[in-house]
Amino acid sequence: MVYTLIVIVHVFICFLMIGAILLQSGKGAEIGAAFGGSSQTVFGSRGPANFLSKLTVAVAAVFMLTSLTLAILAKQQNFSSTVIDLNKKSDSAAPATSGHPTTESGSSDSAEPAGK
Repeated sequence: MVYTLIVIVHVFICFLMIGAILLQSGKGAEIGAAFGGSSQTVFGSRGPANFLSKLTVAVAAVFMLTSLTLAILAKQQNFSSTVIDLNKKSDSAAPATSGHPTTESGSSDSAEPAGK
């Protein structure tokens, strides 16, 4: 239940981060910036961080937290992930019964006479 909820939040955060990154304009949008002609201020040519860049940082932090949480929860779950593990699990789960049913005394229910 918790794992599924975190996966849903993680996917939503992925789409939100993709949208926030694609909406931003690049720092070197003009041709003069390619040759070092942009102004060298403390915050770069765009000034202090605007809303989209702050949103991107926040969404990236939540993305990393959900990724770490999903990794920890997946490690704690006990499931078979390889074919070899699946074969071992099915072999140990199969009941160990013989082809001949036995009675309570331990003798087999065969129709053979006992003293021949």
